[in-house]
Formats: sequence, structure tokens, C-alpha cells
Amino acid sequence: MGRSAVMAPVPSKLYSDDVSLLVVLLDTNPFFWSTASLPFSKFLSHVLAFLNSILLINQLNQVVVIATGCNSCNFIFDSSSVPANPNLENGRMPALCSNLLQKLEEFVTGDEKLSKEVLAAGIGSSLLSGSLSMALCYIQRVFRTGPLHPQPRILCLQGSPDGPEQYVAVMNAIFSAQRSMVPIDSCVMGAQHSAFLQQTVFATDLHSRRFLQLPKPAGVDFRASCFCHKNTIDMGYICSVCLSIFCKHHKKCSTCGSVFGQAQSDGNSATDRKRKTPET
Repeated sequence: MGRSAVMAPVPSKLYSDDVSLLVVLLDTNPFFWSTASLPFSKFLSHVLAFLNSILLINQLNQVVVIATGCNSCNFIFDSSSVPANPNLENGRMPALCSNLLQKLEEFVTGDEKLSKEVLAAGIGSSLLSGSLSMALCYIQRVFRTGPLHPQPRILCLQGSPDGPEQYVAVMNAIFSAQRSMVPIDSCVMGAQHSAFLQQTVFATDLHSRRFLQLPKPAGVDFRASCFCHKNTIDMGYICSVCLSIFCKHHKKCSTCGSVFGQAQSDGNSATDRKRKTPET
């Protein structure tokens, strides 16, 4: 299970002050938001207020927003490309609202065109693996820009259910983030729990968390869950290629596409054992 870990990046490159680089992955899945109790417009207003507060805390703070759709993901805002206006009390806030909303509308329109071939029945998953990879690539580029860089972290604002077909890609991204010491925070808005992400305290930066009494992490059930129904199981079938778990035998792995052999029943196994028993 991918869980947020508060780990400091490379100390030799950090600013002495608590300067943050926040990369936000914004779930724009229309299948989820059409059934959510919270309207997307209201959710977006909360997100804008949160991002504005991050930029107001420290003028060196940086915010990057990546929209995550059903079929695509893309950068829709980067505060480093918007210079602050010293004549305005709120600095980059007007640019944040106008630029982000315009880019978001363009992204949703383009992603909707790609979704016409997707069946509207049920709620499809979002490309979390793609947006995580883009965020990590951006952070690696920041690492190489100069001798100093802010403390980076990724915040996943996720509402869509997990996509089993993205399991390998998401876990690879989580392992890459762990190796680069980049924490992944998450806020799961959907009714279903995420097998990839565990909700954390994400409002404060890493420096401020040292002075807060954080809540104890919720207990995690480490029993395996099948990828087909997401039910906790004690016995099941495991794909030898990608290690996906299923509660019953399938002809083909839904995660990596590997073709399975025919499973032997208990009766056949008992017959084989009898045949192998030497006669007396």
C-alpha cells in the first residue's frame, strides 16, 4: 500500500527557510464528479483558496497543478511562470485563478473528447499513474536547476476509485518517490478507500509538521485484497508476472495481460496423487 511518509529531501540543497514546492494532482474524472455529493465547482473553490494560502505564506513557495483525467493528464498551472505583482496585496492570486481556470477548462474539454469511446456505465478510474510520473519528472528537473531548491511534496486530490490496470505503474511511481525522498500526501474524496494512498495531514508543509501533534495513523489491514472485486481474501490466485491477486481463476490477467494456465481442481489433484502412489 502506498502511504505518505514524511521524509526530508537532500539537506545540502535545501533552502534554510521552509520553502515548499507543492505539486497538486487534481482529479477531474467526470464519471466520479457526476455522482459525488460535493459539486466540482465548490470543490475547486476550496482548492483555489488552499493554493492561494500556500503562495501567501512564503513568496518563494511554488505551486504546480496537474489535472488528472480519464484518458490524459497535463500541467495546468505553474506559479514559477507567473511573476508576482508587487503593486497587488495578494501577489499572484488573480493570475492563479484566471490561468488555472482557463487551462482547466481546456483540459476537461480535450479529455472529454477522448472519453467518448469509454462506456458511461459506472465510474472509470483516472490516470493517477501518469500524473504521478509527471510530478516526479518535474521535481527531478527542479533538483537539477541549481544549488538550492524548495522542499518538494506531492498532494493527490483523488476521488476516482483505483484502477487495477495501473497497479504496477502506480507502485513504481511510489517507489521512485520514496527513493527520491519525495513524500506523497493524499486526500481521498470518494466513498471507496484507496489501496494506493492513505489519507494524511496535508495542509501544512513538512517544516511545520515538526511542531504539530499529528494524529496517529489509522490501522492498516495488511491482508491481501483481490484486484477483481477488492475483497479481502485469505487464499487466492497470484499472477506470476505482475503479482496481481485474484479471488478466482481467470484465463487472463486483467493487469498485465498475461495468459494463465488451466487451474487444477482438488479432485484432479487427489486423482494425481493416487496415481503416483506405488501399489503394494
